[in-house]
Amino acid sequence: MHETAAGPPGRTPRSLREAWVALAGLSAVFLFEMLDNSILNVALPVIGRELHASTTALQWVTGAYAVVFGGLMPAFGAVADRFGRRRIMLIGLVLLGVASLATAVVTTAGQLIAVRATMGVAAAMTTPGSMALAFRLFDEDGPRVRALTLISTVGLVGLAIGPTAGGLVLAIAPWQVLLLVNAPIAVLAFLGVRSGIAADDPSGLHRDPLDVPGMLLGTAMIVLALLAPTLFVDEGAGSWKPWAATAAAAVTATCFVVRERLARHPLLDLKLLALPLVSSGLAYKAATGLATAGLGYLVTLQLQLDWGWTPALAAVGMLPQVVVLIAGSAFVGPFVRRVGLDRAAWISAAAVVSGLAVYGLLGRFGYPWVATALVLVAAGMRVVGVVAGLNVVRGLPANRTTIGTALVDTAGEVTAGTGIAVTGTILAVLFTGDIATSHWSPLQTGEFHQAVTIAGLTLTTVAAALVGWGIARSRHATGDRRDDTVPQTA
Repeated sequence: MHETAAGPPGRTPRSLREAWVALAGLSAVFLFEMLDNSILNVALPVIGRELHASTTALQWVTGAYAVVFGGLMPAFGAVADRFGRRRIMLIGLVLLGVASLATAVVTTAGQLIAVRATMGVAAAMTTPGSMALAFRLFDEDGPRVRALTLISTVGLVGLAIGPTAGGLVLAIAPWQVLLLVNAPIAVLAFLGVRSGIAADDPSGLHRDPLDVPGMLLGTAMIVLALLAPTLFVDEGAGSWKPWAATAAAAVTATCFVVRERLARHPLLDLKLLALPLVSSGLAYKAATGLATAGLGYLVTLQLQLDWGWTPALAAVGMLPQVVVLIAGSAFVGPFVRRVGLDRAAWISAAAVVSGLAVYGLLGRFGYPWVATALVLVAAGMRVVGVVAGLNVVRGLPANRTTIGTALVDTAGEVTAGTGIAVTGTILAVLFTGDIATSHWSPLQTGEFHQAVTIAGLTLTTVAAALVGWGIARSRHATGDRRDDTVPQTA
């Protein structure tokens, strides 16, 4: 299957060379998204000392970015489908560059939180459009899979090297450099997208009025859904705050659904979510987000607190996952070509569930079982990250693809928070005393093992239900191309 730059002038690259220039720019966008928090986390103790930040303030240095990013993605996805994906992405990259440079003059924790929130806005403007634009760089599924695999590989490399690179930088430079590095990344992405992707073709956009009430309700719903898990972990299940946030999220979600069903021009046509490729892709992505966040949280606690590994040794213990995530790029394309997109999606999602089950049942019996679980989840995630998003884009009308990719990222963000909340709540209920204490009693060790088993199997059950739903929905898909699934008007 040869690679060809896709379709009509004004919507897609004019040559294969321009397509790959654009792909380099889109890869830089994903590099920023994945590198950002991973490289910053290692600097939080230094930031806390220099800015005299409280524990809560430090939490929001990373949390403000995640909450704003996740909350605004659907809104900016809708804006991009209305006013142009390339245009919104370029504006977001400029905002990212400016916010990154502002780090140089930050003197308080509040200012840094504001900068991080602004970066979250920029990420919400740039990330959803990257997959939609990459989908249109080529006119065949084979090159599209390779393009999305390359983009995700660049991002995963950033995620993997972030802590190590951050530690090396801190040894010779101030912590501000870790955020200033986003400025040249933004410049590279801007140049690649601007020179490699032509202006949006009006026929690929819609002209419906923006659903502002729907945007506000949708943003509030997602922000509350992301905030509630954090509160469960920080405040505990006995506090009223996480339950209030959960209730508010449920009420807001109900209002959002009612609004979208009644609106003449809704932010999100709920009928689109029922399309087989769309619903199956979102289910697979949700299962993966739940599994990877929950497993990562549990394994980190187990290696360092239960087994007494040093942070450096624990980082080495996570290497099987890192190796699979990075090296797996060479196998995604051949695997998809061999089994097809639909089978690749459910097989890889099933691998994620299997990894969770292995950890829940056998993880406490030794590191080989932990490594096996990490490899299975990473291998599944590596494929799902490409295929689930591609299926969602294939299943949507051409003028709704950006909000579709925003939903893919949002599904991963929300379920990742849910995975951490589930594990954190189970640990809080079953473990007596301070979990961070240096020496556990035999009773506490037994409680931790029980909590790990229950949390792991709970996540396995929920993820398996999502994968089962995804498989059932994918069987209703009537074809591999969007043109065979839905009309081109919304």
